[in-house]
Amino acid sequence: MRRALTIIAALIVLSGGAAVAEPAAAPDQPLADAGQETRAQALFEGIRCVVCQHEAIADSPAGVAADMRRLVREEIAAGRSDTQIRAGLVERYGDYVLFKPPVRIGTWLLWFGPFLLVTAAGLVLLLRGRKGAPAEAAPLSADEERRLAQRLADDDAAS
Repeated sequence: MRRALTIIAALIVLSGGAAVAEPAAAPDQPLADAGQETRAQALFEGIRCVVCQHEAIADSPAGVAADMRRLVREEIAAGRSDTQIRAGLVERYGDYVLFKPPVRIGTWLLWFGPFLLVTAAGLVLLLRGRKGAPAEAAPLSADEERRLAQRLADDDAAS
């Protein structure tokens, strides 16, 4: 009985996986004007897919990326400039949608954070290196040597 329930549960999970998957995106419809399509392709390379996050919308197979490509083409056909199109995408998705976000107070960490981390790590290594070798321990006095010898002798006798 337990085996049958396990098989049924596995079938439910496997059949549900296809229902959860994103439907395939409709094929792209390039712009009729070759100059506009070239402009659109150039814009696609600088816009990050919000699902894939490491791919440009030009390379992403995600449905959201196809929607973003369609939106960019519609904006180009409507006569918007590249700057206006990028600004609209940033307004909708945030600065992260651009592979090269603008330098402003809200994005300083993105731009300068890696340099700050490398500088801080270098300073830590420099300061740790300057400490040098630890100081030499002072030699034992005659009384300390006598007590140490006594303890060692007591330990050997106890063993």
